[in-house]
This record gives sequence, structure tokens and C-alpha cells, in this order.
Amino acid sequence: MQKLFLVTAALASATVLTAAESWTGTVVDVMCKGKDLANHTTKCAVSCAKGGYGLVLPDGKFVKFDEAGNAKALAALKATTKEKDVKAKVTGSLDGEVIKVEAVQIQ
Repeated sequence: MQKLFLVTAALASATVLTAAESWTGTVVDVMCKGKDLANHTTKCAVSCAKGGYGLVLPDGKFVKFDEAGNAKALAALKATTKEKDVKAKVTGSLDGEVIKVEAVQIQ
């Protein structure tokens, strides 16, 4: 019985540690992260895809996406009708200074 409790507790802890987080901010390519975000165009972001993407949070901090997140961001940018100032909700987990992206939802 005690072993079952320990195994259950360990699994519950692992579930809490891997729970997804979400952030809201402006999706931008790495090359333009320090520029005027309100006027940064989707077209520019798509053309600068090679450098990767990240999210500028409301406090101004930039958090880079992992490779899978770069692909998801590019797909979302290509699908949106927004022409500039692309806000998004990003779901994933933070690994140091990089978000392991599960989803990018343009708002």
C-alpha cells in the first residue's frame, strides 16, 4: 500500500512539472525583436523566418521559440489576415530562455 502511494505521488508530481503554460504577446522574428512592434508587418516576419521567432511579452522581455515553435509560428503567420502588430497566445513549456511551443494562436 505504501509503495502504491509513493508511485501515485511521484506520477502526480511529474504531471504538475510538465503542465503547459501560456503567454500572450507579440510574435516577431528574431531579427526585428527590437524594432517598432506596432508597425512590424506580417510580411516582414514571414520573409525573416530563417532567423526564427519569439514572443515579446507585455513587460518587453523577448522569449525565443524552439524549432517546432518556429514552424508553428510561421504557419500561423501565413494563415492570418492581420497585416501588422501580430498578437498571439502561445502554449508550451519554458526551458531556460526558450519556449518549447505546443501551440500558437493568433489573436
